[in-house]
Amino acid sequence: MTNEYDFNGNGIIDPEEREIMIEDRRRKMEDADAKRDAQRRMTWFALAGMVLYPLAIILASALGYSEAAGLIADIATVYVVAVSGVTAAYFGFNAMEANK
Repeated sequence: MTNEYDFNGNGIIDPEEREIMIEDRRRKMEDADAKRDAQRRMTWFALAGMVLYPLAIILASALGYSEAAGLIADIATVYVVAVSGVTAAYFGFNAMEANK
């Protein structure tokens, strides 16, 4: 692993190379943290949408848009399956990562 940062090929990590190595590791940690945050937000947004979806049908029906309510209800099964897939993938990949 240290050979990756030995840019001059002398077999020793010089102070300049060490700084580059530390900066690279810091950026990788920040990127991984940002990725986890984005995945978490995406999953919560998807779950909130799945919970609020029936309210959209009820609201459309209450406002007199019965045809719109019917169309929304028709695609509900596809939406629920898609959101369930996103959620399952999030938890599945987290479980796989925890096992590493």
